[in-house]
Amino acid sequence: MSDQAVSLSAPSGAVQADASGPSGPKPRHIFSRRNIFLYGTLIVAALYYLLPLYVMIVTSLKGMPEIRLGNIFSPPLEITFEPWVKAWSTACTGLNCDGLSRGFWNSVRITVPSVILSIAIASVNGYALANWRFKGADTFFIILIVGAFIPYQVMIYPIVIILREIGLYGSLSGLVIVHSIFGMPILTLLFRNYFTSMPEELFRAARVDGAGFWGIYLRIMLPMSLPIFVVAVILQVTGIWNDFLFGVVYTRPDTYPMTVQLNNIVNSVQGVKEYNVNMAATILTGLVPLVIYFISGRLFVRGIAAGAVKG
Repeated sequence: MSDQAVSLSAPSGAVQADASGPSGPKPRHIFSRRNIFLYGTLIVAALYYLLPLYVMIVTSLKGMPEIRLGNIFSPPLEITFEPWVKAWSTACTGLNCDGLSRGFWNSVRITVPSVILSIAIASVNGYALANWRFKGADTFFIILIVGAFIPYQVMIYPIVIILREIGLYGSLSGLVIVHSIFGMPILTLLFRNYFTSMPEELFRAARVDGAGFWGIYLRIMLPMSLPIFVVAVILQVTGIWNDFLFGVVYTRPDTYPMTVQLNNIVNSVQGVKEYNVNMAATILTGLVPLVIYFISGRLFVRGIAAGAVKG
């Protein structure tokens, strides 16, 4: 009797829904044409970038007799880290045979102050252009944007003369100034767009509470700007660390950055070509920006998206 009562009391719509089967979107097949095309394209793109890295790693772990066999894709039969040690400490980079170690510390001494100085100035510029309108702000911003697209090669010789006249040519301090200046336009654009996308009510409320230029910048803007600062750090570290042109023009052999020393190792015309040492040196040179990007990659994507909201 109870089953009959339940069935009689059930709505007619529910009975029809049960009779018609499950509702909702139709499940998609895993091996549909769309998925095959999408994942196939991603796999091909990944292989395109990972295959050279794989060849570099396995070659750097082989000895020269095994490399001469010509099987560049085969894993090493006997793993050796001697090429890495030689690339770091004893490889000849011109007149000096102390490996990449000296160039590494030169690059650190160039990159760290350049990143701090350029980001500090660009963040203040972007903050001022976004929230504190002043006479000539648009003209100043246009000049910065134009500066971001001037080819570096056009400015090489004038900067050489300027650095020579102020006594900084060939020094790490002069190269720090050059990197800071050339990184400022694009960073100012990023910070301006990011600060413009922030709620204007925060700025107005801080002004009502009596906060000034630096108070708003230090207490409100900076704590909310971690993603765009991560973007700026990654862009500057990658650009400055991987720079070759400025390093070879504005420094001397004893202050060469790591990329210039890598070029001297790879393009050496004396002795036997040690491909395992060349590969190890290349990987060592690219480790710093690679590690920084992997550590903060998620914030990098967030900051790029936030910094491109408004122009």
